[in-house]
Parts: sequence; C-alpha cells; structure tokens
Amino acid sequence: MNTYCSDEKIFTVEEATNRQNDRIIASSCKDIPESIKFIDRVQRPLSVMVCAGVSADSRTKLIFVPQGVKINSQTYKELILEPEIKSAGSSLVKNTPWIFQQDSAPAHASKATQSWLLGENIDFLSKEEWSPSSPDLNPLDYSFWGTLQSRVCATPHGNLESLRKAWITEWEKIPQEELRKSVQQFQGRLKAVVKVKGGYIE
Repeated sequence: MNTYCSDEKIFTVEEATNRQNDRIIASSCKDIPESIKFIDRVQRPLSVMVCAGVSADSRTKLIFVPQGVKINSQTYKELILEPEIKSAGSSLVKNTPWIFQQDSAPAHASKATQSWLLGENIDFLSKEEWSPSSPDLNPLDYSFWGTLQSRVCATPHGNLESLRKAWITEWEKIPQEELRKSVQQFQGRLKAVVKVKGGYIE
C-alpha cells in the first residue's frame, strides 16, 4: 500500500533564520557589524499558505491558498481536496492502491471532511487512527518544509508574487529520489511513535 501525504503551512516574505545554525562568533557584541547583527521584522508580514502532496513516485503542484481565506471544512474541500487530491491521487502513485495521510488539523478531522473522503471512496487514515499532533510522521514536516523555507527565504521577498515563484522553483528542484527516500521512512517513524505511545521522536 502506497502512502500519499498532504500538508499545508504558512510562510512569510521575511528572511528565514535558524537558531541552531545562524550564529555569529565574536569576542564581544561591539565586534559584530550592524548590517548582520539584526534581522528586520515587521509585526504582520505578508504571508501565504502553501499546500503540497507527495508519494514515493510523484508530487503535486503547489497550491497557494488565496489571501484572506480561512481554511475550514468547506474551503479545504474546495481549494485542496477536490482540485488536487481527488484528481491527482491515483496518478501520484501510478494507479496502484494508495492511502491518503493528513494531520489532525480541525479542517482535516471534521466530520464533513471525513464524510467527503468516504463518499469519494478515498482510502484514508481517520482521525481516530492518527496521532493528534505529530509532525514526526509527515514527510513534508520532517524532511521538506524547513529545508525549503531556508532556501526560499534565504533573503527577504518584497512581495507575495516573488515568494510564490521562489517556492515553485525550489519545490521543482527536489529530486524525486529524495522524495522517495523521505516517504519510505514513514513506516519506521510510525513504529517509533507507537513505541513512545504517540509522543514526539525528535
């Protein structure tokens, strides 16, 4: 049984930072140039919600949720499930049996969403079967969102169009073999989460 994993996440136009790796070594704060000492931030930066799906054999095109749209059961179905997952699901896994995996976000776990998936004969992991909070189990969470963000937002973007184009470029650069290896980690990671009784493994 192949697994098709979907996820969405919000990203801003601001420069990405990594508290573990973005460090400056200096004998004193005075030795650090002002140009690199601080990263400008605004209170409410422009942002976009990005949605993607992956399987061992393929990937979806990125979906960018329109500005101002809140993801609930209805918009999730109309903007993500119907145009992308329903139409692309079978081709993503080469017409072999597959199961749909999503996290337990409210729009995903709602009765309306679960009923729609059942009505469309889409095999999926129900909310009762899924760990309620587990980024350790979705390849987009444990392998790609963070890495892509560091590439896409290595420098800040002046507008959302620039941000979207950069996301598309970097998404398409990922070798399929890299996606395959990440998806194939799923079963091992699932066993690890079961071992810690649904807790985090990273």
